[in-house]
Amino acid sequence: MDLHYFLSWKVSLLLLLVPCGLQCMSVHIVNQEPVHVIPGQQLLLKARIEHGPLEEVSSVTWEWEAETGITQERVTLATCPGRSLKCAGIRPNVHVNIGEQETTLEINGYNAADGGLYTLTVTDHRGAKTSAQCIVREYEEVHHVSVSINVSHSTLVCGEAWGTDPHFSWLHERAAITNSVGRVSKDGITLLVTKTPICGHFTCMVSNKLGHSSATYTAAPCEAEGRGTTAAVVCPILLLLVGGVLAFVLWRRHRHSNRGERLHEHLDDTI
Repeated sequence: MDLHYFLSWKVSLLLLLVPCGLQCMSVHIVNQEPVHVIPGQQLLLKARIEHGPLEEVSSVTWEWEAETGITQERVTLATCPGRSLKCAGIRPNVHVNIGEQETTLEINGYNAADGGLYTLTVTDHRGAKTSAQCIVREYEEVHHVSVSINVSHSTLVCGEAWGTDPHFSWLHERAAITNSVGRVSKDGITLLVTKTPICGHFTCMVSNKLGHSSATYTAAPCEAEGRGTTAAVVCPILLLLVGGVLAFVLWRRHRHSNRGERLHEHLDDTI
């Protein structure tokens, strides 16, 4: 038997025994889901295609369907041959790029109707299909910020309705929180108040890429620090000023009185 024929027969037998060794294809969308997109900007989905040396990509298909609803009808956005580098979709703003082991879907001018479930299907040269999915949603601004208090634990909790990727920060009397006022949790949602008694205005600021909003918890007014010291300093100054004014007035009167007496004595001497 020819050696080359024998080796080919052995390799074929090994491939049959291990069907997912050199011939299994996998597809993975690398975007962290859910993907949030600001209306008017570009949606970009990237996928990784891994396959063995004997595998070839025959076609790449991107599809869309609503995330929720009774009828889950898929709409084909683009179907591209595996060897093409670029491919246009069914709409002018849809484009697909294909690389050696990756593919991307671009949708320019994203709007709320583009949100939903995106499916990528890769077909190999044997007709086997492998798919991956990703959820895409609209990026929303911050809404309805509120602050609640847990009196027993001396904590303030900041809440926000449904904004995308909210970031929390706290202010006390319009200034950043210091250790003398309290400690903010790592996620920024909770403020443990160490200042006793709890007083003044505590403001929670919530922000994301589209803007910010805030809410304020108002406690009893804080007593001004150092009020006794201030009074102890101010009162003597006021007394000195008042005393100085009185002394000046008395001096003026005394001077005027002396001038009158000297004038009277001079007139007597003249007569």
